[in-house]
Amino acid sequence: MNSIYLDHNSTTPLDPRVADAIRAAGLEFGGNPASQHRTGQSARRRLEQARTHIVEMLGGVTWGVDPDRLIFTSGGTEANNLAILGLLDREQPGLVISAIEHPSLVGAAQAARQLGFSVEFAPVDRQGLVRVDALEALLTQRPTGLVSVMTANNETGVVQPIAAIAALCHRYGALCHTDAVQAVGKIAVSFHELGVDAMTFTPHKFHGPRSIGGLLLKGTTNIRPVLHGGFQQGGLRPGTEDVGLAVGCELALELCLRDLDSRGAHLAQLRELFVSILSQKLGNQFVVHGAAAPRVPHTLNVSFPGVERQALLLAADSVGIAVSTGSACASGSSEPSPVLLAMGLEAELVASALRISFGIMNTPTEVQSAAEQIAEMVAVFRQN
Repeated sequence: MNSIYLDHNSTTPLDPRVADAIRAAGLEFGGNPASQHRTGQSARRRLEQARTHIVEMLGGVTWGVDPDRLIFTSGGTEANNLAILGLLDREQPGLVISAIEHPSLVGAAQAARQLGFSVEFAPVDRQGLVRVDALEALLTQRPTGLVSVMTANNETGVVQPIAAIAALCHRYGALCHTDAVQAVGKIAVSFHELGVDAMTFTPHKFHGPRSIGGLLLKGTTNIRPVLHGGFQQGGLRPGTEDVGLAVGCELALELCLRDLDSRGAHLAQLRELFVSILSQKLGNQFVVHGAAAPRVPHTLNVSFPGVERQALLLAADSVGIAVSTGSACASGSSEPSPVLLAMGLEAELVASALRISFGIMNTPTEVQSAAEQIAEMVAVFRQN
């Protein structure tokens, strides 16, 4: 059976060039970067070289009195937890997050609530865009120390006006964090231009390694550690850093940014081809979510009214087509999508929604095949 992988929002295949770089760095820099001997310090130099280059590529500042800082973590989930639990301030105990955040950030917010912080959710409109007026209203109600709004949604691909949101937060004295996991490597993202105080990313979303992520911080932003027991990374994230994974992250980011425009055009072409095939086969008997809002090019969230989403996913999987019904972190749940519910969509649309996410290795031929097969499955389910 030929497989067609259309679940790149959960993870992307590792670029062979990145795999080679990880192996080479792991073999060449075998010392502990925290050790004082020459072997350890050689590893330290390569680690810091990768760290600095990543900050530069993400639009951070690496010079001056207070350069921006990159904290390496085990992935996006840990980075989001560090951002929420490390940036909250007891003197401004309010936390506001959008109603469409990733489960890792929602979980961190729930943990913050158990610690005594107040948590409010900024609503979104039917396209999945944060209602900035409602966010401002929340900021006027109580002292708020931190606001977190994702750059691009992991289910719909809708891109938020983060620069405007960050400016609003600062006007009310709040820090602003953004989870940019689904945006970095897919669209142009500049930490400096967004104006946020902290930003999460992870390279396994752009053909880099798993088990590493990062939290980029403004140089003047203070943060407390969530993990304890070591002095690495200024004591903010203890544990021995992996030079090979850092080098892999660096190369994966460099490769995707070098071809960002052409990759984006390719992904957008695949998405439009998929929708075109659905239109040919199903007419207007499907709904694309967030279509009227800015979106990252690789994400398509579509509902097929009258068809149960899990049944359609399993039918697609039976013929080798990998898609999803939402976040991979919640894939074991049969609960309806909190993102689509927050957008105010009807139950029938939520119950029949699939997420299709494209990658640079996908071809028009396989995307056409997948769209045709899924359209045929939808027609069969509707007949039964």
